[in-house]
Amino acid sequence: MSFRTFMNEQGEVVIPDPPLAYALFNTVQFAWLWLILRLYLAYVWLSAALGKFSNPAWMDGTALRGFWTNAVSLPETGKPLIVYDWYRNLIQTMLENGLYTWFADLVAYSEFTVGLLLLLGAFTGIAAFAGAFLNWNFLMAGTASVNPMMLILSILLVLAWKVAGWYGLDRWLLPALGTPWTRRVREERVPTMPARNPEPDG
Repeated sequence: MSFRTFMNEQGEVVIPDPPLAYALFNTVQFAWLWLILRLYLAYVWLSAALGKFSNPAWMDGTALRGFWTNAVSLPETGKPLIVYDWYRNLIQTMLENGLYTWFADLVAYSEFTVGLLLLLGAFTGIAAFAGAFLNWNFLMAGTASVNPMMLILSILLVLAWKVAGWYGLDRWLLPALGTPWTRRVREERVPTMPARNPEPDG
């Protein structure tokens, strides 16, 4: 089985994307789909954050302390909630040092920020990556719930970062701010003026 390859201007071999993948992740043809996924994730994150803000037990760290205590516990029979020892040791260390007193606020405000950015379509790829990182941590701590589905949707938004915020602020933010690699390419393509030969004396 073979596939066609192409050479770019730098002489590098480029394997083209399938038409569907190109349309999904590089054009605005399916921007409406990313809008739906964005708004769904924004709703879930904002709802979770507002629920924490209105819960005194969460904001003072009591609820998170209970969550961590339950997560690191080792049952006499069956499997523990946290499968990986290194992650259990990490949570145990944070628990013993009382980090839940401020970490609870960090979780709540992180969820709110992710939800707000996704709602506005601003820095969608970064927001989706941050949301995926939160989902990953919740899963590592043994909480499934909606986290697996949210993790998958967030990864898709990361892949579609160029067009996922088309119906949002990214439509103007991305062209205005650009990216480090596009700025470098523009600088490399700026023609340089040839050095002038010194005029002979006399």
